[in-house]
Amino acid sequence: MDRSAVRSRLAAILVADVVAYSRLMERDQAGTIDRLKAFRQDVFERAVTDHDGRVFKVTGDGALVEFSSAPAAVRSAIQIQRAASDWNEQIADADPIELRIGISLCEVFSEQGDLMGNAVNVAARLEALAEPGGICISGAVQEHLKHGHEFSLRDLGTCIVKNI
Repeated sequence: MDRSAVRSRLAAILVADVVAYSRLMERDQAGTIDRLKAFRQDVFERAVTDHDGRVFKVTGDGALVEFSSAPAAVRSAIQIQRAASDWNEQIADADPIELRIGISLCEVFSEQGDLMGNAVNVAARLEALAEPGGICISGAVQEHLKHGHEFSLRDLGTCIVKNI
């Protein structure tokens, strides 16, 4: 890796993943893919754009998003989860698309539009701790929310996650 091409900066990273994606695909692969595409366009991308986020990686059932601030990432996550609930009510005859979301804040390294670093790893581990339809944030994100931002938080205490 050419060190001159790598840049670092502080970023809030949001990782979102579809709950029970494998089960949904097993039951109705074509329908799940269609619903996920519509969900990304109608709900996810709109909430990311509304808060000046940038999707830097899409996986089959998930996405990694960069924000310039922790409050923007949290506001986007809240908008996503609320809009997802409304969206799922409108497709009552099909399996819902539910997300787990994790958010971390740390230095990231950028190379050719992709981001790497501990913030990405931590956000992915926090996503796994979130309840379906929930959001799990790191302590660093929580610290940034204490200064003039109104969010209702529940402290999970110290959590041990894989390799972190």
